[in-house]
Amino acid sequence: MPRTIIGTVSSSANNKTIVVKVETRKTHPLYRKQYSYTKKYMAHDDKNKASVGDKVEIIESKPISAKKHFILNKIIERAELREEALDVIKVKETTKQKSEDKAPVEEDAS
Repeated sequence: MPRTIIGTVSSSANNKTIVVKVETRKTHPLYRKQYSYTKKYMAHDDKNKASVGDKVEIIESKPISAKKHFILNKIIERAELREEALDVIKVKETTKQKSEDKAPVEEDAS
């Protein structure tokens, strides 16, 4: 049975590859203090469905490349865009439309 890991996508810049960040809590053996430990796994995303911030489940597979040993199984939860990011997108769209409206018209010099 292959092992399954649940984590958050930290990068999806490469084609068909995602980087999944898995955060666990450990206890120090001597001092008994808990600390968080983060490990990154590269996983194969054949259809480029996952994006940054998504909570995903990956399963172990045969080696796909030197660093990829996991495949995306399913997307558990999609990342929600924050309101500030939506506002920035709207502002960019409106400025783009305004600049297209103000495009200079070339006149015939003859």
